[in-house]
Amino acid sequence: MFHTKTALGAATLALSATGALAQDVTLNLHQFLPAQAVVPAKILDVWADKVEAASDGRIKVERFASMALGGAPPELMDQAIDGVADIVWTVVGYTPGRFPTTEVFELPFMVEDASAASCAYWTMYEAHMQEEFADVHVLGTWVHGPGMFHTADPVEVPADLEGMKIRGGSRLVNQLLERGGATPVGMPVPAVPEALSKGVIDGTTIPWEVTTALKIPELVENHTEFEGPALYNLTFVLAMNNDSYAAMPADLQAIMDANSGLEFSVFAGITQEAADAPARAIADDAGNNIITIDAETAASDWWPVVQPIYTDWVAEMSEQGRDGQALIDEARALMSGSCAGATTDY
Repeated sequence: MFHTKTALGAATLALSATGALAQDVTLNLHQFLPAQAVVPAKILDVWADKVEAASDGRIKVERFASMALGGAPPELMDQAIDGVADIVWTVVGYTPGRFPTTEVFELPFMVEDASAASCAYWTMYEAHMQEEFADVHVLGTWVHGPGMFHTADPVEVPADLEGMKIRGGSRLVNQLLERGGATPVGMPVPAVPEALSKGVIDGTTIPWEVTTALKIPELVENHTEFEGPALYNLTFVLAMNNDSYAAMPADLQAIMDANSGLEFSVFAGITQEAADAPARAIADDAGNNIITIDAETAASDWWPVVQPIYTDWVAEMSEQGRDGQALIDEARALMSGSCAGATTDY
């Protein structure tokens, strides 16, 4: 007689031979952009492939783009916390007020180099932000390249924003828009193309790199970039469900950790910023109007408008028991000091 136990043993051997048992852990990674966009294709896939390879296939990362697991982009962090997804990549600003310390890197004209800022962000995460992110296991923290305007009508001075409805990517970007006289419209970035095409908004604030996936140069003709420190930057986080991480064997946790953290964060910031130039070239080749505000003009025309955002932010941090000015000083010191020109072999 062919006993059940023998059958199970044979099945196990057969499965093992096909490699089906090699994957001890399967994790889903959920995010809001199309799979071919820069972050999924050149950052998240690279990270996931490295983790899979280092584990000899014992970790499998299934990637779900464009909110394929359901929900809206602002819900991603809660999906990671609640276990709807094992890992999420999201814009921290999609959940305003929940991770206040990260906003130090979103202040206007704060960041000049995404690699230095991403390095500083991870360094400060380890020093100051772990309590804020206690509900998830953080794998990476970074910022994108220079944020800028993409608008139906040209924007050269703050007064040009008056009367415009412009999508803002975070609480502080919305404050920047308000101070310039625009009406900020909050929406996740995937909603921007339809909003532009229907005239719901007159423009958007995003970096160059994501304009390709969203086909922004086909929807607006004017782009306003800033030399020197960026008009603004957004912060990102790659976050994992705490229970999903805790359930992994120690050796697989070690593989996750070895492929995450500072080196990965710097790689992500460098990669995202490097994608700005090819995207800019597409708008340039299309004959669009690219306005470049030099650092001197930014200081004379734009800085007086946005400087109060710093004062207000420091006051808000103080109300929460945080030393906002110390955070600003620390971020600047890191970006101009130990994190300046950060590179990685990731």
